[in-house]
Amino acid sequence: MDSLIEFKKMINTSIKINPPSDELCDFIIGKLGISQSALDLGVKRSTLENSPLPIVMWSYGLITLIQLQDILSWQRNH
Repeated sequence: MDSLIEFKKMINTSIKINPPSDELCDFIIGKLGISQSALDLGVKRSTLENSPLPIVMWSYGLITLIQLQDILSWQRNH
């Protein structure tokens, strides 16, 4: 039960994460077929929440779990 509580805690930091790269955005639109408006929403929420774009997009239902895995794999290789 404690691990579930720990999982649900958010990380609070004043250190801003880097915005998504143009290459990542191109991959999301070009290779995954995600719309520009979905990407724009993801970037906006990612900035407001200071959270990684792929995680935010997945948490808002803008991408599937498979697409999230594809993005994370792409990030590992680039």
